[in-house]
Amino acid sequence: MRELFARTRRAYAQRGARPRKQRALTKDPLQALLATCDESLRGQRDRALLLFAWATGGRRRSEVAAATMENLRRVDARSYLYTLAHSKTNQPGVERPEDVKPLVGSAAAAMAAWLAASGIKEGALFRRIRKGGHLGEPLAPTAVRDIVKERCALAGVEGQFSEHSIRSGFVTEAGRQAMSLPETMAMTGHHNVTTVMGYFRAESALDSVRRHAG
Repeated sequence: MRELFARTRRAYAQRGARPRKQRALTKDPLQALLATCDESLRGQRDRALLLFAWATGGRRRSEVAAATMENLRRVDARSYLYTLAHSKTNQPGVERPEDVKPLVGSAAAAMAAWLAASGIKEGALFRRIRKGGHLGEPLAPTAVRDIVKERCALAGVEGQFSEHSIRSGFVTEAGRQAMSLPETMAMTGHHNVTTVMGYFRAESALDSVRRHAG
């Protein structure tokens, strides 16, 4: 990720731009959000949504809202594969190997719990929950944004977060975990280094400085 950081600085210098102000939703703040999700139907939905969005490469809110059962395949008791059929960088919906995203560990467990509790068998993965615990229509992209902001408020996390924070949080955490640039881009679906680095956050640079300061 050192190469990633270096190219980020050059890209922003060339563009005369600065990273966005929203904080990255990295592992620690994400855990705080998840801790606010109880075992109610709404809590299970939000837990599954947050982990799905984060673990599959930091999905955009439109991609989360458009996620369907038809594109989710259970591999075994502890994992799924999700095919991102349509995205900002794949408008025609052409089938590509890199669009198959793994969903494992706690993310897979949360998805399994949500599907069991909701009884969803087809159509949209994430839906509105009406009074009495009845499922409504598929979530709109704005509803995904509102869920992230609501959970941030409940968790009391400091800083300005938005749905973009999930995407940037994945990139930032990938850097912390020494994930390679190609691997990171394959997960996020970016084709351009400059675009990936639009989600770069100062936390990564700060971590790097701290490690070298030792």
